[in-house]
Amino acid sequence: MNLRPPSSGQTGTVYLVGAGPGDPDLLTLRAARLVMQARLIVHDGLVSPEILAMAKPGARLVSVAKARSRHTMAQDAINDLLVSEALAGNDVVRLKGGDPFVFGRGGEEAEACRIAGVAVEVVPGISSALGASAAAQIPLTHRDHASIVSFVAGQCKGLSEQDWSGLAGKGRTLVIFMGLATAAQITEKLIADGLTPDVPVAIIEKATTPAMRVLRCPLAGLADLVESARVASPALIVIGDVAAQPDNTIRTLSSQWGALEAEQ
Repeated sequence: MNLRPPSSGQTGTVYLVGAGPGDPDLLTLRAARLVMQARLIVHDGLVSPEILAMAKPGARLVSVAKARSRHTMAQDAINDLLVSEALAGNDVVRLKGGDPFVFGRGGEEAEACRIAGVAVEVVPGISSALGASAAAQIPLTHRDHASIVSFVAGQCKGLSEQDWSGLAGKGRTLVIFMGLATAAQITEKLIADGLTPDVPVAIIEKATTPAMRVLRCPLAGLADLVESARVASPALIVIGDVAAQPDNTIRTLSSQWGALEAEQ
């Protein structure tokens, strides 16, 4: 598999590539090959510097990082960028944290490309929900605790009007993406929907990186913990009995691999 040099007579392909939760070792083989061969990488702010450092010399790296109050580039502009570069004959690696189709707006970008007649390939990545929970050794499902898992976005339009009833509770795990800024509203909403204030919560910050932290509290203390511990993005919130699983053996995946490499 080789990415082609630019060609004025041929439309390029857009590769929507999942970069996983942060640790470069968690890239798929195909994702790693695309990153190393790419001439143009359009990347999110959640993609780790270590992964971007895998790009070959001379590759063009375009950041389209987004924050809650500041976007480097609006989504429509990102769509236009991908399409225009492909129509100019360039293959484009669109590199996204986690998985492109799990709160990554990959569906919107793929649709924009298809409408413009641009070929799209989706390369799945380890979703941050799966990568973070594995790094923290929190099982999202467990025969004794949870047989249902729900993923929701905590930073979205009309949060107060959304019906979350039934998403969390006995036998269920609720995983919240992008929920730090709305932690107080999330707590109020879940308790109003019938969840008890003492339900276990785990916050997994900067998962799979050396800076990873796992913080725990009851639901009622979520907003206070986010503030007092100065939790920063990216962070995932896990709510349910599984969040109380023991953490005395937690190590980041990066430290585990580092130890293995040191022994060899």
